[in-house]
Amino acid sequence: MSEKKYQLKTACPQCGCSAVSHLSKEEIQKKFGDVPNVDMECGECMLKYTAAMKDACPEWDKECQLKK
Repeated sequence: MSEKKYQLKTACPQCGCSAVSHLSKEEIQKKFGDVPNVDMECGECMLKYTAAMKDACPEWDKECQLKK
């Protein structure tokens, strides 16, 4: 059986370019930790921005219970 993947979706606030990542629990924890916000960088305009984890990946947010 394959490992569960979470879909992390964000959009750049400057140019609107969207990004989608499919990450496992371990990959999310290694890259972002258990934080309410994630720091992203747009691949098109290179803007660095912050996205709320609850909006970027609601399923992950619910499972790791960031809303405590």
